[in-house]
Parts: sequence; C-alpha cells; structure tokens
Amino acid sequence: MGRLWLLRLVIAFGFAQGAVSMARPAVSYRALSLGADEWAIGVVAGVYALLPLFAAVPLGRRTDHGRCAPLLPVGVVLIAGGCAFSGPAGSLAVMAAWSGVMGLGHLCFVIGAQSIVARQSAPAEQDRNFGHFTIGASLGQLAGPVAAGALIGDDMARTSALALVVSAGVATVSLTSLWRIERPGEGVGAQQGERAAKVPVHRILRTRGVPAGIFISLAVLSATDILTAYLPVVGEHRSIEPAVVGALLSLRAAATIACRLVMAPLIRLLGRTVLLTVTCLLGGVLCAGIALPVPLWALAPMLAAFGFCLGVGQPLSMTTVVQAAPAQARSTALALRLTGNRLGQVAAPASAGLIAGVAGMAAPFVMLGALLFASGAIAVRTGRPGHEPAGGGGRGGAAEDGGPQRADGAESPGRHTRRVPW
Repeated sequence: MGRLWLLRLVIAFGFAQGAVSMARPAVSYRALSLGADEWAIGVVAGVYALLPLFAAVPLGRRTDHGRCAPLLPVGVVLIAGGCAFSGPAGSLAVMAAWSGVMGLGHLCFVIGAQSIVARQSAPAEQDRNFGHFTIGASLGQLAGPVAAGALIGDDMARTSALALVVSAGVATVSLTSLWRIERPGEGVGAQQGERAAKVPVHRILRTRGVPAGIFISLAVLSATDILTAYLPVVGEHRSIEPAVVGALLSLRAAATIACRLVMAPLIRLLGRTVLLTVTCLLGGVLCAGIALPVPLWALAPMLAAFGFCLGVGQPLSMTTVVQAAPAQARSTALALRLTGNRLGQVAAPASAGLIAGVAGMAAPFVMLGALLFASGAIAVRTGRPGHEPAGGGGRGGAAEDGGPQRADGAESPGRHTRRVPW
C-alpha cells in the first residue's frame, strides 16, 4: 500500500472538512436571516459540538478494540445529512439540532481517521503523517468558506440554504476515496494481548503529556472555531461583503496549509516545545488584534499570520497525546483530546456569544487570545526536563509502546530517521 492510504485519507478528509467549513458560516448567515442575535449564533455554533461531547470516548473505546475504517463512511453520511437538513430548517432550534448531527458526523470521521494514522505510522513518522493528515482539514477550510461566500448573496435566507444543500453534496464526494485505507490485520484480532484490558479514563488523563496536549488542542481549535463562526458577524458590523469574509477565512486556511508543509523542518530547527510555545503566544497576540477596528488591508495579513500560527497546534497535540498514552488506549486518548476540543466548541461559542452581547464583538477575540497565551505557557512547561513526552516528530524518538523517553529530548540511539517531504 505504501503511503497511498494516507493520500486517500487526506483527500477524503479534505472533502469532508470542506463541507463542514462551507456549512458553518452558512449556518451563521442562515441564523442571521432568521433573526438571531450574537448570543443565539453562539448557541447554535455550540450545539455543533454538544452530541460529540458525549460520544467521543465510547467511539474511542470501540476503535481501540476494532477497526477504524467503518467510522469514516458513517461520519460522511451524518455530515451530509446535517448539512442538507439545516438548509430548509425554519427555526433556530431545528437548525441547531441538525448542526449537532453534522458535528457528530465530523467526530466519527475524525476519530476513525486519526486512529488510522496513529496505528499505521511508525513513531518517527507521526509528526509528519499527522501534519500531512491535517493538510486535508486545511484544504477543506480553504475551499469551504470561499464556496459559501460565492453562493451567499443579498437574499441571505435563500442563498444560505442553498449553500448548506451544496455542502451536503460536497461531503458525499469523500466517499470515493474511502477504500483500502486500513491495512489488513490492523483491526479486529490485532494486538489482542494489548487490548485485553481497558485502561481507565482517569489513568489516561493523568499520563504525563496527555492533559497538555488536550488543552493546547482545545485552545487552538476554539480560536479556529470562533473565527469561523464570528468573522461573518464582524463582517456585518464592518460592512464587509460575505464573499470577502469567505476569502479572508480561506486566506487563514491557506496559511495553515503552508505551515504544515514546512512543519517538519521547523521542528528540526526549533524543536517541538519552542515551536508550540512561539506559535501559541504569537497567535494569542494576533487573535486579540482582530478585535481592533483595523482596515481590511491590515486584517488580511493578520489573519494569514494567525493561520500560520494555528497550523502547529493540532498535529503536534495529536502526536503528544498518542506518544504519551498507553499503547492499548491510543484511540481513547485521541477521543479524549477530541472531547476536550468539543468541550471548547460548546463553551467557547456560548461564552463568546454571551460576552459579545454584553461587551461587544471585540471581547470574544480578546478572550481567545488569553486562552492561546495560557496554552503557550503550558507548552513551555511540557518542554521542561521530566515533563515533555518527546516523540518522534520533535527532538526525540518515542518508544513504539509509549514507554519512557529521555528527559533531555535527545534521540535514542539507532532511532534517528531522516524526514522526507510528501
């Protein structure tokens, strides 16, 4: 199979994420056409993550003890259904419910896909493979908002509904790439000895490196999510056309892709800890800066730089969690990371909506800037001797069974692997 399985997975993820990234701003515009205010938009955006919040750990347990690939088409069907039925929804409550179905489908797809990458990648390849895997998400985030902005016009109610229906069709295209992704023998019956006993959730959460990876991922995804949901509202307040808002969101995604293409040499140059810390701190400054009434010519480069910073957190947090977790509970650990993500996606939009309703549209971006600053401080702490689970993508080579690493982050003898481009 070589690495064609990863290429097919990236393509499928690109279409699935493209559908979601097209649907989410369309949901915001559709909600505005139904009379929603900032707080109501935050609630609708939060419901997207509500069902996944409760489903992530059971799905992770199931994946640890079975095959990963069946979750992918299930996720696509749920995404397509959530998009298609959100379009004609005539009330905010119905729209929120279908948004939750869309979020559940996205969770199924991501848990299955991340588990495949973790299971089929050698430790020294995990940073690279997770980075390439998340390029699929960035490609979807690049194309989705542009497509939504092109479809949504003056008749916001009709055109936003059309964009949601089109996004359902985009999601179904990903089904064409979901073949021969999981290697034979990687599912049921593999590593039976390791999978015999379930690792308690509290033990996974107490494993060094797992909480840090979860929090960093939560902060980065919350920033991405709020930007996607609230930039249309900012555009309405500043008289920026929907097509321009879509282009700005896609510019952010393009910068994230650029970051992930050069992430391997950046890790070799700076190390995982420094790279995480710098990008989180700089991202916090840029996120807070979006709240300023800057002109469009300044907002565009700010969003590009912000997107570059956001490109680091997700793939490196995946590697951190996978290499820190017990070998027989890696899918569950990834699911816990996704639970943290969804918790952020529930709490951050609702909090942002409440804060925006009280203090104006600038306040949510300042709040997220502070969250990114906190994640930068946590990244520093994980890099101290005795704290960092130095994995194969940073300065160290993780043992394949997730065992102890050298505290100084040095490569173990005989495990240095030259990184190669895609």
